[in-house]
Amino acid sequence: MRKKGFWSMLALFFAFALFAAACGDDSGGDDTASGDSTTTTAGQDSEGGAQNTGDGTFTVGTLLPETGSLAFLGPPEFAGVNLAVQDINAAGGVNGEEIPDAIHGDSGDTETDTASQTTDRLLAANADLIVGAASSGVSLTVIDKITGAGVIQFSPANTAPDFTDYDDNGLYFRTAPSDVLQGQLLGELIAGDGNATLGILALDDPYGTGLADFVTSSFEDSGGEVVETQIYDPNATNFDAEVQKVADADPDAVIVIGFDESARILTSMIEKGIGPSDLPVYGTDGNMGNALSDQFDNPADIAGMKGTTPLTDLSQDFKDQLLSVDPDLEDFNYGAESYDATIITALAADIAGTDEPSKVAEEINGVTKDGTVCENYADCLELVTAGTDIDYDGISGPLSFSDAGEPTEASFGILTFGDDGIDDSKTEYQFAQI
Repeated sequence: MRKKGFWSMLALFFAFALFAAACGDDSGGDDTASGDSTTTTAGQDSEGGAQNTGDGTFTVGTLLPETGSLAFLGPPEFAGVNLAVQDINAAGGVNGEEIPDAIHGDSGDTETDTASQTTDRLLAANADLIVGAASSGVSLTVIDKITGAGVIQFSPANTAPDFTDYDDNGLYFRTAPSDVLQGQLLGELIAGDGNATLGILALDDPYGTGLADFVTSSFEDSGGEVVETQIYDPNATNFDAEVQKVADADPDAVIVIGFDESARILTSMIEKGIGPSDLPVYGTDGNMGNALSDQFDNPADIAGMKGTTPLTDLSQDFKDQLLSVDPDLEDFNYGAESYDATIITALAADIAGTDEPSKVAEEINGVTKDGTVCENYADCLELVTAGTDIDYDGISGPLSFSDAGEPTEASFGILTFGDDGIDDSKTEYQFAQI
């Protein structure tokens, strides 16, 4: 049901921008679920549970991280959803009616049952769309419950390849690109920097192990050799043993594929002489953000660490709009992807003429391709009302969803830590297409 493709690099350019963060293992939720209010109940699943058939009101819920290992991703993601709801209502709502404020909630991470509990509350609240989770691992714990209840799950940050072929009843979508793309870029980047051998430290979950595999393939295809791979338990007391094994392999470079535990791994690497001041160290969207440097008394300890994240060169206008929703934002990671997920689904509901999730889902992929290009909800809605096919080019990029409900085009930021956090002046952008 999902289609796979090949990697082709389309453009490389420099700009100055923001920073980024992860996609793999933390998420949150709240209460909402749309459907016939007389039949929708908490805890619905795919085994005989009532199906959401729409109640006439397009309701958005979020399953995004307030706590857990990806909590630093939550604020911009929540802000993105809230901004989208504002823009939707400013243009007249969905199917001619303003929609309610999004119902927000926390996911915790895979060490808690928070996501499942939040999902139950969202389904009981009649959500038609659940934006989340941020973590691939968390999404895998609730995807059957959400899609089995006939509700759309739309992640702004899941990158694990598992979802491409997942049996999701056609109800799971994501605005984040698969790690097939990020792994290819990372491998080529590390090899292109002149490193012949590589050591890998990756957390033990679908995101970590999957991305480690793709980095390995890309790096070796580029002529390099992976001399040591250590898959670690992110909840371990310490990571000295794993770090020592990588150090003993004497690689030219090391990549850390993890979340907030990456700070403890890097501390151990520094102690063992393989930190960023000793050799090239790379990261991924799970740790390449200011939240990582904030964990160090001296952020300069990780200066020079380089890594990738799905990232578009966001306009200052969009950042200002997010800040108007949440003035305390420090990062903008996945804010655009969360915004686009909400806008795309609302436009699909306009085209379907209903909030029934199964019918809305049938229109989602088409919203992103093969029509008249439009770049905001108001303009797109005007075209939809006139009966025109649309191609929504979002804040996060052209998207152009495949039949799998995921982007075939993506922009990545190549980020570098300076002495006090991500050095925006060094940010590069690389565009890729499947």
